[in-house]
Amino acid sequence: MLNTVYRLVAPGRFEVEFSDVKLDKNTTIVRPTHMSICHADQRYYQGLRPPAVMRQKLPMALIHESIGTVIWDGSGEFRSGERVVMVPNTPVDEDSVIAENYRRSSRFRSSGYDGFMQDMIDIRPDRLLRIPDSVDPTVAAFTELVSVSTHAIRRMQHIAHERRQVIGIWGDGNLGFLTALICRYMLPSSTLYIFGLNRSKLMDFSFADEVFLTTEVSEDIHIDHAFECVGSEGSRSAIDQIIDLISPEGTIALMGVSENPVAINTRMVLEKGLRLFGSSRSGVDDFKKTLELYRDNPELVDELHRIVGFVVPVRSIDDMKRAFELDRQSGSGKTVMVWEA
Repeated sequence: MLNTVYRLVAPGRFEVEFSDVKLDKNTTIVRPTHMSICHADQRYYQGLRPPAVMRQKLPMALIHESIGTVIWDGSGEFRSGERVVMVPNTPVDEDSVIAENYRRSSRFRSSGYDGFMQDMIDIRPDRLLRIPDSVDPTVAAFTELVSVSTHAIRRMQHIAHERRQVIGIWGDGNLGFLTALICRYMLPSSTLYIFGLNRSKLMDFSFADEVFLTTEVSEDIHIDHAFECVGSEGSRSAIDQIIDLISPEGTIALMGVSENPVAINTRMVLEKGLRLFGSSRSGVDDFKKTLELYRDNPELVDELHRIVGFVVPVRSIDDMKRAFELDRQSGSGKTVMVWEA
C-alpha cells in the first residue's frame, strides 16, 4: 500500500515523499484526522535547533500529537472507523527499571523518526488507545501533551514526601496550564498556586486557589513541592524563585525544555535537602490515566478548550505552512490542524 508522507526538508519547507505500508497481523493503519502543533515542531520548522541537530534529524515528518480513525487492523484489536489517539513513543526493548519514554533505544515520532504528517500511519496496535466519544476531537488532538503533565504528576506522587498541602506551578503557558489543571484533579486536596509573567494568561487559571505574578511574590509564601513549566531562557529565574520559596526537603519537577545549560543554586538545594527530577514525554500508562480523567471528569475536558487557538483545515502543503505560521505568530494556545491532506 502506497502512503504519502509530508516531510520537513529545511526550515519552512515541506516536500512530498512516498513510502510503502505493509499489512500484517502486527500492524494497524490509522488515518490521521486532527494534529496539534507542539513547540518542538516549531523549533524544527523555524530552524531554531542547533545546525548539527537539524542536519541529523531532517528530512522528517513532524507532529507527535495526533488522533485518527482506524482504517485496517491486522491484530483484530480495533474495528475500522474507531477513533484512537496515537502514542508517539515506540519502545523496542523491555526494561523492568527504566520507563519506556526514557529508554535510549525507544523511537519517538517527530524526533529522529517520521511523525504523523502522513496520509496513513503504520503503527503497532499497542500504541493506540480508544478515545471516549464525548471528547471533542479538537481537544483530543493534544492528548499527548496532557499526558506529559499526567506523567510528571504521577512521578511527583511517587518521589515527593507526603506533605502536599501547597503545590506551586511556574509557567503560564500551555504546559503550565495543563499541569495545573491535571494537578487539580489528581491532587484535589492540595492548595494550588500558579506563578507567571502574564496577568491576562493567569486569569485562565480560574480553578487554582491563587495566582501570582512572579515579579510580585511575597517572601511569606511557602510551598511544599513545585513544577517548573517555563523552559528556555526563563528557566533560571523560575528555578531560583522555586528554590527560594520551597520548604525544606521539597521536590521540584523540571519540565521546561531549554536548549542551553541552566545555572542552579546548588548551595540552597543542598542546604534545604531538595529533590530535583526531570520529566519528559510519556508512555502508554500515562495516556491511559489521561483518558480515564477525561471519562470521569467532563468538566476537565471543558477547561481544555481554553487553550485551543487556531483550528486550521489542511488540504495542501500551503495549508500546512499557513498553520505553522499562524501558530508561530500566536505565541500561545494550541493550533490544531484538521487533516484533510
